[in-house]
Amino acid sequence: MKKYLISAAVLAAFSVSAVAQTTVASEYYVVRDPATKKCTIVDSKPTGTTTTIVDNGTFKTRTEAETGMKTIKVCTQN
Repeated sequence: MKKYLISAAVLAAFSVSAVAQTTVASEYYVVRDPATKKCTIVDSKPTGTTTTIVDNGTFKTRTEAETGMKTIKVCTQN
């Protein structure tokens, strides 16, 4: 009986860890709308042709994306 309880506890710990990692592992993208020529930050990878990922505009945190957007040439030009 102890074996089963220990096995269940270990399994539960790994399950919680896996769920936490998938939640934290989001990415942010700097995208540019070709019509307005404005850059924005989105948290899901753009699909389609209405917006495109700019330069190397993939970041792990929103703060990194905001800092990166300031250094991307097409985002700073008007």
